Amino acid sequence: MDTAVIIGIVVAAIVVIVLVAVISVQARKRGAAQRHEEALKHQREAEVHEARAQRRSAEADERHARAQREEAIAREQTARAATDRREAEQRQEQARRAEPTDDGA
Repeated sequence: MDTAVIIGIVVAAIVVIVLVAVISVQARKRGAAQRHEEALKHQREAEVHEARAQRRSAEADERHARAQREEAIAREQTARAATDRREAEQRQEQARRAEPTDDGA
């Protein structure tokens, strides 16, 4: 074989090896970029999910606090009604005692 042919084959082999290496590196970079994009996408989805969960939790806390306030108001109204009823009963009893009896007393 001629030396030029051998050199040509060696150069062609080196070019092929370099091209395969470059293509391999680019493919790895693309794969890494895709994995990174997927990771970012999942992270954004997780953040959205977390924000929704926090909002739902805050809404539930707000509903619970409102229910507690309403319950306290209802207890206060019940206590006030009981006090009013007792006072009315006491006034009726006092009025009944103040009425003259039939025996002239």
